[in-house]
Amino acid sequence: MAAAAAKVGAAVLSAGAAFAASSQKVNAEGGSGFRFPGFSSSSPAPAAAPAAPPPAAAAAEEAPPKPRNDNPRTTAAGFDPDALERAVELLRQFELRPDTDVKKAFAHANKREETRQAEFAAKKADYQKEAAQIELERTRVEYEEKKKLAQSQAEIKAQVARYEDELRRKRAQHEHEAQRARNQELVNMQEQSAIKLEQLRRQSEEEINELRRRTEKEKALIDQETTRQQKMAEAEAKALELTLSEEVNRRLLIEKANAEREKWVQAINTTFEHIGGGLRTILTDQNKLVVAVVGTTALAAGIYTTREGARVVWGYVDRILGQPSLIRESSRGKYPWSGIPSRAMSTVTSKLKNGSNLGKDGKGFGDVILNPSLQKRVNQLANATANTKLHQAPFRNMLFYGPPGTGKTMAARELARESGLDYALMTGGDVAPLGSQAVTKIHQLFDWAKKSNRGLLLFIDEADAFLCERNKTYMSEAQRSALNALLFRTGDQSKDIVLALATNRPGDLDSAVADRIDEVLEFPLPGEEERSKLLKLYLDKYIVKAGEKQGKGLFSFFRRQPQKIAVKGITDELIREAAAKTDGFSGREIAKLMASVQAAVYGSTECELTPGLFREVVDYKAAEHQQRRKIAGHA
Repeated sequence: MAAAAAKVGAAVLSAGAAFAASSQKVNAEGGSGFRFPGFSSSSPAPAAAPAAPPPAAAAAEEAPPKPRNDNPRTTAAGFDPDALERAVELLRQFELRPDTDVKKAFAHANKREETRQAEFAAKKADYQKEAAQIELERTRVEYEEKKKLAQSQAEIKAQVARYEDELRRKRAQHEHEAQRARNQELVNMQEQSAIKLEQLRRQSEEEINELRRRTEKEKALIDQETTRQQKMAEAEAKALELTLSEEVNRRLLIEKANAEREKWVQAINTTFEHIGGGLRTILTDQNKLVVAVVGTTALAAGIYTTREGARVVWGYVDRILGQPSLIRESSRGKYPWSGIPSRAMSTVTSKLKNGSNLGKDGKGFGDVILNPSLQKRVNQLANATANTKLHQAPFRNMLFYGPPGTGKTMAARELARESGLDYALMTGGDVAPLGSQAVTKIHQLFDWAKKSNRGLLLFIDEADAFLCERNKTYMSEAQRSALNALLFRTGDQSKDIVLALATNRPGDLDSAVADRIDEVLEFPLPGEEERSKLLKLYLDKYIVKAGEKQGKGLFSFFRRQPQKIAVKGITDELIREAAAKTDGFSGREIAKLMASVQAAVYGSTECELTPGLFREVVDYKAAEHQQRRKIAGHA
């Protein structure tokens, strides 16, 4: 019995050793030890394989791997002693119960161990499957981490590239700024050097000029001293000569003075003797005294009577036949017989020209340049006025208004000449000083105008001076009476007089005066084309024709003629440039401008007009015009 138990124990030990070896083999293949439920307490298996070593431990992986003890009940080499413990436990049971069937117990133990081995194999397969899934997940995580690492590296590289580009750009900008600062500093240094050189040059020039002035002053002093000494020597010589001849001259003068005195005394005595003899004769003879007194009185009375009579007669003739005192200018002479030759010559000349003046070709009336629409209107009025006179129809009164110097007076004069009428000019400022005589003078003016056989255009310049509104507080009674007299004489349409009013302020005219106006013409400032024509007109008048002989006759040969001006480089382009610069100029200002050009030419060393001198005068006059406008605006 004891031998059988020993055999059974040896078998159990061998089975336990085999189980232990198989368990060790499983641990080596699966990476973890298996537990047999019947022989040892179960312990949970690890869920996943150990994590991969960090990159820092790459060098340590090259060493031979060491077995890891995940189960505290196994040895460091992975051996599980549970099987041996179960075998030892089984032997103890056999020892305690000797009557136990060893074969059945051994078969039962083998079956149980086989069952456990099958369970362990199934668990091993599950563990391997989980390990494969864990490995796949670890691979996927590593791929995602590598992908993120690559993206982050790409972003870092892009950021580094952008940063480097920004650094390059900032470095280039900084270099550009530094270069510009160096250039500016160089320019400043050059400017300072130029300024210093200029200061040194000026200082040297001043020193040279001062030295020259000092030298000239010393030379002048020396010359003055030399001249003084020469004069002193000459004076001393003359004084000596005079001293020597003084006595002779004094005696000669005394003798001459005595002779002259005796001659005048004798002449005075003779004259008084004759006068005294005549007076004594008249005073002693009564008849001669009466005749002398009566003759002297009659002579004085005759002289006085003749003078006063001639004055009265001439005043009467002047009042009946002469020109009224209000007229400043007229195409008629002061008397009916005066100016006949000049008027006849003017008529013949106008007929010979046959309308070849500037008014016919559309450029203006004489020296008047108007814009085309106004020129056309003035031509129509001239033709209408001429036809009105021809058909003995009533004339139409006109009002010319616009800025000063736009040609209102000249246009009225040329309109009268073109229509074949006489022309008379008066100004409204001459009426107020007449006082109570204004009414009489106005009636005399209209009576004189009616005596014109050709008809008369009466042009009243500055008409608003006495034709303003009658409700003005500052208007005197004499002015009101003068206005009423003019309204009375112009109440009906006239076949003898054309009334033309000119004013810069048409709104100030009395409503009754405005009611008597039939045609209203506005004279604006000339445009650029008109200014160009005016510049050419006055260039020809004041510059080109300045040196031509103006007078004719015997005395013209003895009269000094003006010097002819040479015109060089004055082209149409330069005239158009001057016309553009003279924007806002009136015709009168353009005429004054060309007169200033003429004065500048005469003031130059050479009597010639150059483009530079012309531009200089035009620019100066344009600036002066703007200054006057500013002053007028402030006023």
